[in-house]
Amino acid sequence: MRVLLALSLAGLVVAGCSDSYAQPQADGPAPGGIAGGKPVAQPKPPRAANVALVPSGARQSPGVVAAGGEDAVYNYGPTVMVDGGKTHLWWCSQYGTAGPPGDDILYAEAPTPDGPFTGPGGGVPIPVLSGAPGNFDGMHTCDPSVLRVGTTYYLYYTGAAGDHALGNAIGLATSTDGVHWTRAAGGKPILGPSHDVHRDNVYGAGQPSVVFLDGWYYLLFTDTTGRAAGWNGAGQFVVRSHDPAFGSGVEALGDKGFAPVSATSAPRERSVVDGFSADLEWVGALDAFAIAHETAAGTTLTFWDRDFTLQPYAPVVIPGAWKEGPGLVRRPDGHAPTSVTDPCGTVSFDVVRATVTGESGAPTALRHFGLDVRGSGACADADRVTTTFDGVAMPSPERTMDLFRRGQRIRIDRRSVAATLAGEVLNEPLPPVEGIPVTARLHAGATVVHADGRGYSVLLGKNVRWGLPDTGSVKLNDSEVTEVDPRQWDAYAIGLPLGG
Repeated sequence: MRVLLALSLAGLVVAGCSDSYAQPQADGPAPGGIAGGKPVAQPKPPRAANVALVPSGARQSPGVVAAGGEDAVYNYGPTVMVDGGKTHLWWCSQYGTAGPPGDDILYAEAPTPDGPFTGPGGGVPIPVLSGAPGNFDGMHTCDPSVLRVGTTYYLYYTGAAGDHALGNAIGLATSTDGVHWTRAAGGKPILGPSHDVHRDNVYGAGQPSVVFLDGWYYLLFTDTTGRAAGWNGAGQFVVRSHDPAFGSGVEALGDKGFAPVSATSAPRERSVVDGFSADLEWVGALDAFAIAHETAAGTTLTFWDRDFTLQPYAPVVIPGAWKEGPGLVRRPDGHAPTSVTDPCGTVSFDVVRATVTGESGAPTALRHFGLDVRGSGACADADRVTTTFDGVAMPSPERTMDLFRRGQRIRIDRRSVAATLAGEVLNEPLPPVEGIPVTARLHAGATVVHADGRGYSVLLGKNVRWGLPDTGSVKLNDSEVTEVDPRQWDAYAIGLPLGG
């Protein structure tokens, strides 16, 4: 799966960017002016670009943290999730006993990213997804990227029916435990090569990385046939949708930002990184996306604002040996974990990556590397505080849980319910959020409503409808589901989506 991607990885160049947000219109109200007798909110000043972050605390594991069984000839392409007090790891390997000969996706877990990673309950890591003969992924399943939204796990992966001449595409599987997976979209790919241009690198589309932010699924991926890819096929493209399967409402990132497209195969007009095998995460403390990709010195982190219009921070490098792309240590929604010791001043970046070439000539020996940065300004004002702690749940003063979502504080009776709705659960309250008022209260047994084609919501306060990502929290909360018709659904006041 990597034969044609090993071209010119060292010293890759980052795509260019503008220096600031658009300026306010010249004919708008003067500062402090009045429109219609009411004060006018003043536009925020343009955000600075390429702000230097201060690196510190470089670290690495003392040795290899994860590998397959004795017949696993390579190990690379990891995705890493911190959830429920464990570090969960999925990666690409090959077990001769796991199905058709080809790439398998393995799973293991450990207390920390330093391992050692073992299969559930101990022992060797286990294969959780292998080829499905006769389908687009008949021989190879590789390059996993895993999210959990609510109680549903989503596994995005590269699939191939055979050799590279057949091309790769991206598939999706779902699970309730991260171990037992069912292919989605009828077992068909959710994204394939665009075939904008012909290049010698016929790899196609693959190496997905997905983040869930504000109800959008952001998919970063390689497409060697994309118009904006480099001469060797290097490039990273972005599409987004509210549909985790990207079957509807897809928007593609182009030169003028995100715009609706008819399908995920729309022309690739803009690449955000000139490289292969990158990983994406949202960093609330920086109010920015981070893209991890390999360059000569190690794993380079480049940063983009929410709209991919500006690079607010200068690149940072996590040094050390590497042979294959990194997997960022992320929370279930694909966001960076919160620093519990210094949430306003420190952001920690950790990756797992292959570090040597094995006897087969393929990358292997997964190890952990990390780096802290300071200078984020994460608590500089109220807006930054709410961005920093978005999706975080922590104990409240009332021995319940508080979930912070899009600047609002929702008090939840049951920790298990908060854990399904949050991207991250902390064991201790953190002082920076003390000034955020409680907006709503989710009591045990609260009514859940459902309308065909509209989804599920819980009613809080005076019949305000707060969206649920799936039905996993309904049983945990001992809630009953009330069926309503679409007109009644639309008549409720609208709260926030609790799951993202």
